Amino acid sequence: MQNSTPAPPKEPRSRRSILSRGDRDAHRRLLEGMTFELIPLKNLEDQIRFIPTGSTVSMTCSPAKTIEDTLDLCERLGSYGFSTIPHIAARMVEGEAHVDQLVARITGLGIRKVFVIGGDAEPHGQFTDAAGFLRSFLDRKPDIDVVGVGSYPDGHGTISDDTLAAALLEKQEIIAEAGLEGYMSTQMCFDHQRIGNWLAEQRAGGVTLPCHLGVPGAVDRTRLLTISIRLGIGHSARYVKKNRASVIRLLSPGGYNPNKLIAPLSKRAADLDITGIHCFTFNAVDTTEDWRQKTLAGLKR
Repeated sequence: MQNSTPAPPKEPRSRRSILSRGDRDAHRRLLEGMTFELIPLKNLEDQIRFIPTGSTVSMTCSPAKTIEDTLDLCERLGSYGFSTIPHIAARMVEGEAHVDQLVARITGLGIRKVFVIGGDAEPHGQFTDAAGFLRSFLDRKPDIDVVGVGSYPDGHGTISDDTLAAALLEKQEIIAEAGLEGYMSTQMCFDHQRIGNWLAEQRAGGVTLPCHLGVPGAVDRTRLLTISIRLGIGHSARYVKKNRASVIRLLSPGGYNPNKLIAPLSKRAADLDITGIHCFTFNAVDTTEDWRQKTLAGLKR
């Protein structure tokens, strides 16, 4: 008598079968060195315990707080053994005396990396963009090793593409003149082809800064939409507002998975000098780390 037990359904074609060994290795390396971006919200303390020991943590600079608040949080995270990267928003810097204070505080905390953005707040002093502040900051020869800057594969709501391209080259030059390492981190974009094509254009235009992919973590779609809009996190919020329908579709159940961005770009990592992942956790570190560990386990099989 034939066995009447139905055969199990065929598993969908896995990422493992799509990516070559080299591509999987690139994907794995990106995930292993992932930077966790945190936001100064009430649930921060609860989520810190899910960050893997020894990880790099990037702390945002909220327009509702101060740069000193960001550095205070970096100090606390550093005491837990994490390597910290404070975000410094140029528009929140009050003037040259404030730059001196920031250099002294960063040096005192032993911070080796900073991430500089223009920011969306009304200017608190003479600095209106990242390049202007960066030049003043690095002229003081702070005791740091690496400077990260923002980049915009999906454009910017108020700045033209040509202006963005020129600013990226300017920031690259300022970092090189200071004798420091640099990198660019991409703002949130859900289209891997757009990211790849934009990055290829930047390389052709002379941008040599290594690229860290800005990728939302395993975040509930409602949380991602509400937090980004409520906090006004730079271009991420503008992107969500402008593309709400497509974002909801991408973040619907079964729709969004961070690997849908990372896997195809892993194939181009070497050619495009993609060296890291800057993960927008939106403080959903628990679910994001669970996704990362499961993905790493699958890639190692």
